[in-house]
Amino acid sequence: MRAWQLRHSASCDGAGATASRLFRCSVCWPRARLSLASDPPAPSILKRIVIISLALLLFLVASGVLARFLSVENRERDADLALIEAEAKGDVQGMLAKLSGCRRKPSCVATVEQNARNPRLLRAGAVKILSLKSSTSYSPTGATGKTRLAWTVIGKLPVVQWIEVRRSGNFLSGISVTLLSLSAPIPNEADC
Repeated sequence: MRAWQLRHSASCDGAGATASRLFRCSVCWPRARLSLASDPPAPSILKRIVIISLALLLFLVASGVLARFLSVENRERDADLALIEAEAKGDVQGMLAKLSGCRRKPSCVATVEQNARNPRLLRAGAVKILSLKSSTSYSPTGATGKTRLAWTVIGKLPVVQWIEVRRSGNFLSGISVTLLSLSAPIPNEADC
């Protein structure tokens, strides 16, 4: 062996070999890697792993809560669409089933029956929502208000109506959407 190899191998095998010397020693690198693999990780590395894990967990929880909150808009749109589809078919019982508490209010039942007989609202084909403006949208807590809805069936003139909507709950436990009443058609440029 050459002199420099003996000196390096002696310093690698010696009890006084430090980690910095082991990393600088190219001959000792495989042995140094083996000895470091059996050492426990440094506290700073463990701390970093814990912080990254907690940050990832917090991000996943926040994403789940946000997705749950934003999905309420889709639930309201789906409920509105189901109500309008029943109206376009002239289905009084289907409309009453979708309007919470409407059966107990004579004025609500009368409006539903008038809408079901209105020739302007009776349409065959797929209902398309053109515009939906909800006064309760993105409410973090419960709210009650009117949603202005413009809809049509392709090939027909649009219809504008309002639907009274109640949202209950909060963004953490979940928000439920309840439809309360449906108006007769209103002028196309009218607000609720």
